[in-house]
Amino acid sequence: MSETTELGVEDRAPELVPLNAIFSTDFVAILVPVTTANTMDEVAAAVAHHSEGRRVRALPHPKVVIHNGRKLSGSMTVAEAGIKPLDHVAVEYEIPGGAS
Repeated sequence: MSETTELGVEDRAPELVPLNAIFSTDFVAILVPVTTANTMDEVAAAVAHHSEGRRVRALPHPKVVIHNGRKLSGSMTVAEAGIKPLDHVAVEYEIPGGAS
């Protein structure tokens, strides 16, 4: 009798996770392919790439990913955040002393 142990998502090879995303004040929602190993900083950059400097003015502030109403740490991975394929994320500027 063989016993199999399933690996946790953080222990498996990176898997594709397409996300529905919107950047800051952009009016266009986009589908962004990321992987379970991408960090929130990488996700923010991937989402911003399609809007920042095109439809949204680029600002000199860090970006933060918001998923289900919570701001996620930039070093957290997609797997650690529990983000699933086709989940919605928003990317906002983290403006010091202001609302993001």
